[in-house]
Amino acid sequence: MLVRLFRRHPREWGPIEWLAAFGLGVLAALVIFSVVRLVRGPGRCGGDLQDIGGDCVGVTAGTFEADPAIAGLLEAVADENARVRQDWENPSSGPKIPYVRIALMMPFTADDHSAMTTDMIRRGLAGALTAQRQANRFAGPHYQLLLAPDGRNLDAWQPVVERLAELAKDTRAPLVGVTGIPSSTPETRKTIAALSEHRIPTVGPVITAATMNSRYFFKTSPNNDQFARALALYLDTKPGKHKGFLVWDNREEDVYSKNLRAVFDKHFGTGYDLSNHHSNFTGSSGTDKGIPQRFTDAVQKICNEKSDTVFFAGRDQDLPALIERLAQEGSCGRTTKLRILKVGIGLEPTLTADAPTRWLNEAQATIVDASSVDPAWWGGKDKPAKALGRFLDRFEELTKEYKLGAKPLDDGYAVMYHDAFTLLADAVDRTFSEINEGGKHTPEALRIPTKDDVYNTLVIPSIAGDSCSSCLVGAAGTYGFEGPGKNDQWAVCKPVPVVEYPAPARTGNQSPLPLYRTYRDGAKDTCPAF
Repeated sequence: MLVRLFRRHPREWGPIEWLAAFGLGVLAALVIFSVVRLVRGPGRCGGDLQDIGGDCVGVTAGTFEADPAIAGLLEAVADENARVRQDWENPSSGPKIPYVRIALMMPFTADDHSAMTTDMIRRGLAGALTAQRQANRFAGPHYQLLLAPDGRNLDAWQPVVERLAELAKDTRAPLVGVTGIPSSTPETRKTIAALSEHRIPTVGPVITAATMNSRYFFKTSPNNDQFARALALYLDTKPGKHKGFLVWDNREEDVYSKNLRAVFDKHFGTGYDLSNHHSNFTGSSGTDKGIPQRFTDAVQKICNEKSDTVFFAGRDQDLPALIERLAQEGSCGRTTKLRILKVGIGLEPTLTADAPTRWLNEAQATIVDASSVDPAWWGGKDKPAKALGRFLDRFEELTKEYKLGAKPLDDGYAVMYHDAFTLLADAVDRTFSEINEGGKHTPEALRIPTKDDVYNTLVIPSIAGDSCSSCLVGAAGTYGFEGPGKNDQWAVCKPVPVVEYPAPARTGNQSPLPLYRTYRDGAKDTCPAF
């Protein structure tokens, strides 16, 4: 009929004819678009994610295009997720195994200014995968590790949080928690607040800024204030000449460095006269604000003032540049070693590589790091603690399968990402056992914990008096939480070793450095004997 209409009035089209032609054009365009998309497939980001600013963003149980160095690990996570789903939907043997989901929200791409380096991403992912595999070896619900990339600068978090909130409503395999948030920035502060609005329990494995707090946000790492207390314990035994100097990152948007500077001022400002002895620099993390890592002023002042104790309020990726600049000046006439005091999850391998080690020797300097982990835990002669030993066994399997870089444990990311996942998984297991007490349910009738159930388990105090019955027995030590209203959900009784690099020669009679544990409600020396 439409063709006859066109033939009847070949030169006099009205609104109906134009509308019909437009409709045919739109229909043809949709058909062509659908065919092209079908031929090309879901694209570089897969079917679940979207391309935002060149990064794949969203939530998925499968693979997507990310940093090439982590491609193998992403495939391993996707394979484990597929196996977990298979064991529920169509198990090859035995009963169905129910499962829940934990999301790993972090960047999966990196550049010179991004929140995480490629090595940090790779080791954090490896630690979380190790924990997933370990948790799926036991009875009880199994775990999918959802990958939730939020952009290399952590600023594409909104669509990720929206999708996580949707998955938390799934009654068959609900999302019960989030981990992975790697850095203290204004964007991560917004992310944490948004997740809390949806009542999703979230664990920060490597967050240390003491101001990063929210009701549903738990931290397995010590915070900057607690790190500083460990350094204070160290300086009590090695006070030096109290000739201090503060080097601080001037980026206002860097919550971590800004908080660390305030903490150093609080604990050491008076004793080391930091208000009169300091210099700043522009850090390399974040959007471009001029040439970063300019340390000439700081080094000249350190030399002129014969400082023996430098407090570094910046990120680890900027410290090698300071050490190199110090090496160019040599000892500056000092008669004692220069101590560079820092805090962090561990000793970043770029700090202990051949060149920085040589620069430290040339500058007659040593790094003193208040840390979440100590390489001596796995590199010493003593047998690792039980939980650490289990972690090392599983992690060694990954090191044989994938390239994880030099000293893959020393920066602490693999260990702390493992512990963060394990904290959530332990809470799920305890909740699942309690709500299905009696064991009379079929797999299909079992009650599956929700995010609210898991949160309610996490906020039950795990340390009471001298007991620690439900503490996390993690690769980074045994530690717990004291419940709502205390310590802002920071872990308590977490060991905080102080690591010296290069390690000084020790005599047989020399006492080891004192080990600090994160305080309980502000008190010291009140942790149970583990």
